[in-house]
Amino acid sequence: MGRVRLGTQLFVLQMVIVVLAVSGTAVVWAQHTRTQLDSQYQQRALAIAEAVAGMPQVRAAFAVQDPAALLQPIAAGVQLETGADYVVIANREQKRYAHPNPSLIGKRLSTDGSKVLLTGQKWVGVQTGTIGTTVRGKAPIYDEYGTVIGLTSVGVLVEKVDAQVGAVLAPLLYTALAVLVAGSAAAALIVRRVRRQTFGLEPGEIAKLLEQREGVLHGVKEGLLALDMEGRVTLVNDAARELLGGVGADLTAMPVSERMRDVLSGADPGEDRIVLQGERVLVLNRTPVSVRGKQRGWVITLRDRTELVRLARELDSASSTTEALRAQAHEFANRMHTVVGLLELGEHDAAVSFITRTTRNTYATGIRDRVADPTLAALLLAKSAEAAERGATLVLSDDTCVPEGVIDDPQDAVLVVGNLVANALDALDGAQGTIEVSVRATEEGLSVRVGDSGPGITPDLVEEVFREGFTTKAAHSGPRGLGLALTRQACMRRGGWVRVHNAGGAVFTALLP
Repeated sequence: MGRVRLGTQLFVLQMVIVVLAVSGTAVVWAQHTRTQLDSQYQQRALAIAEAVAGMPQVRAAFAVQDPAALLQPIAAGVQLETGADYVVIANREQKRYAHPNPSLIGKRLSTDGSKVLLTGQKWVGVQTGTIGTTVRGKAPIYDEYGTVIGLTSVGVLVEKVDAQVGAVLAPLLYTALAVLVAGSAAAALIVRRVRRQTFGLEPGEIAKLLEQREGVLHGVKEGLLALDMEGRVTLVNDAARELLGGVGADLTAMPVSERMRDVLSGADPGEDRIVLQGERVLVLNRTPVSVRGKQRGWVITLRDRTELVRLARELDSASSTTEALRAQAHEFANRMHTVVGLLELGEHDAAVSFITRTTRNTYATGIRDRVADPTLAALLLAKSAEAAERGATLVLSDDTCVPEGVIDDPQDAVLVVGNLVANALDALDGAQGTIEVSVRATEEGLSVRVGDSGPGITPDLVEEVFREGFTTKAAHSGPRGLGLALTRQACMRRGGWVRVHNAGGAVFTALLP
């Protein structure tokens, strides 16, 4: 036999609850009603007993030779007028003077009345006597001196009380049935709603879907972060936690930069937003999530492009070196053609002089004389050739001086100088101009200054240019807008800084301790 469906389980469970609730309520209500009716009849019987006990003729009858002759008619009349099932009058020795059954007159009471006779207290309750089980009340009879001389007992058969309870319970049963019908209808509606919300899936199927979702979310390498409309985190996978370095309950609790928070919140909209998070270069995309035509939140994907950017920089460096070698090969070919021409003309002395002069005045020799570090010198040579290819001129300032052994790890130095020179070349945008580079080893660290003869930086963008993803190019491809951000990150990581100001063009200065 297959498993019972979720809808059937819910319906049966709710109906059990409804039946138990209605049954329990009905029992409690019936018991309460019965208790109230018992109390009402007891008080009614007591009131009749007190009224009889207080009648002057009843008191007077106790003084005559045959009290029963006077009290029996009085008790019978009261019983007839009040509808009580019995009215009994007895003396202090519990000997009956009045009873519905005349044959019992003169005999002792079937139930004990000593409490009333000895203490003078009233009594109500349920007892079984000669005419059956009754709800009764007993009251003492006093003489003119306040002495208890007898008692009056009035009762109503329990069957009458039961009949009245049954009459009262009929509407209750109809109400209970109506509640059961309404409860079953409500249970059916709830089951239908649950089925619609769960798309008809059973608990086992939902559990499998959840397991699959968790497996997919935590198995993908890209980071996934889901936010609701209030910015609260509703879902995050392991990759996102690793990339962000921790995720809080909402955007305000995340340990991320303002730039990252702007992209996550949508304050900085757009596709493929580039953000630096620690040592990582992340690309973020923010996509709205809609359910049944209504937006419920956002899903942000985070892709780690650190390695891609590193490879791109290495490719740019290799391309620059290739361009430098090509330019040098072209220049060398021109010089060789000149030498060949001089030799063919028989100008041997001129050829020797030209070769000597060319060898002594190479730009590479000038760079190496000022920059002893081979990696940094090679970078400057390559950038000089690239500048020449793009119609610009790269010159070293007179104060450039990097002695040998000053730079222990040239990686950051190459990153800072290379990015600043590349930014200067982009600022010239193919136009003729000059780029002046100054690299000095000081007591504080490596001081770098790169100035260009371009249009300069708009004052309101002085700080914005260092933000990751910023670019002045209208059309671009690839991870642009990272050079200056990476430069600032490298400087700040080592306790340095990078700044920019205008002086005939943009001038970037950086300190790399």
